[in-house]
Amino acid sequence: MILVLENENVKNLIEIIDKMNMKDKLRLAICMSQDKWSRLKFNTKENYKKFDNILKSIDEEYRTTNINMVKYFNVMFAETKLM
Repeated sequence: MILVLENENVKNLIEIIDKMNMKDKLRLAICMSQDKWSRLKFNTKENYKKFDNILKSIDEEYRTTNINMVKYFNVMFAETKLM
């Protein structure tokens, strides 16, 4: 029963991320590459720079101001589910 619930939670999280637009997916990737809790095993500094540059090129707000992540509920929700 627990395995079924875990599988459903993973499927729900994948659906949430799949429905995000590209900017929010990049914001999530940036958050994940900055946080130690994610325990990512690849070069997070290099990937952070790549994600950051891509997001700067497609989102003027990200490029010009400090972003209040509270505005991006779906990104924060997905990050919380990943934790």
